[in-house]
Amino acid sequence: MAQPWVWLARIRRPQGRKGEVLAEILTDFPERFAQRKQLWLLPPELSSAGDHFPLSEGTPTLSEREAVSSARSAELLTSWMHKGDVVLHFAGIDSISAAEELKGLIVAIPRSERAPLAEDEAYISDLVGCTVIDVAGAKPATIGVIENVDRSAGSAPLLVLHSAQRELLIPFAKAYLRKIDLEARRIEMALPVGMVNLDEAEEA
Repeated sequence: MAQPWVWLARIRRPQGRKGEVLAEILTDFPERFAQRKQLWLLPPELSSAGDHFPLSEGTPTLSEREAVSSARSAELLTSWMHKGDVVLHFAGIDSISAAEELKGLIVAIPRSERAPLAEDEAYISDLVGCTVIDVAGAKPATIGVIENVDRSAGSAPLLVLHSAQRELLIPFAKAYLRKIDLEARRIEMALPVGMVNLDEAEEA
């Protein structure tokens, strides 16, 4: 079952003297902070996913009951980008000591408010658990299941796949992408020759 929250940022520390906080961005749409006024703050210990997740407005593993009871509403007054992070100023947080109490909290929104995407796009976090099928050959071949996504490798995120033999890294590039079927948990890609050993793949 889909979890109710989408993570946008993780608060690092106070920033400034008037209650501002510096936060690590966890969304592909940081410009939307300027459009949001109502946000939610979640304690990070409710997630069992670890620091590597969420990935892109991702959904952490939270029980709905725990998430709803522990969520704290927060009115966002201002926000601006700062050296790859985002500075947030919430209503009622007007001192360094008050900002210090927010350290480590997750800034989130309800999943229903997640930014819409085009038909050929998907949130990276939704790809985790999907099976990658290579359709470049005469017969479709199952490459592996997506376990994680590395966004730090370059312009295209790397899909971290688990196959029967080894871990595989596949660039999630539009040039390779052919079809995304999240309901079927299936991603079809036309991969270049040599990127994976198709002798190890299974027919799909």
